[in-house]
Amino acid sequence: MTDPFPPEVVEQIARHMNDDHADDNVLIVRALGGVSAATAARMSGMDADAMEFKAVVDGIEVPVRVPFSERLTERRQVRAEAVRMYRDACEALGQEPRH
Repeated sequence: MTDPFPPEVVEQIARHMNDDHADDNVLIVRALGGVSAATAARMSGMDADAMEFKAVVDGIEVPVRVPFSERLTERRQVRAEAVRMYRDACEALGQEPRH
């Protein structure tokens, strides 16, 4: 079985998450990654089981791994899972989702 997320695909997904959803990344890291003190976060990688972020806490970058609800096997699943993570994070933090 080929890797559904080769480096170029991960790079494209990370670019989109970081350019278009930077605030969402912070919410996900705070609520689902257990780093409530994060002031910034950027997606730094992913595999079939989780998204990886570099979160900023007290001016220091720390790695954070946030698992998916299930193992992903296709690129099209990533969007739905990212939306789920964002909505779960909003719910956990008591915030109304913006999208």
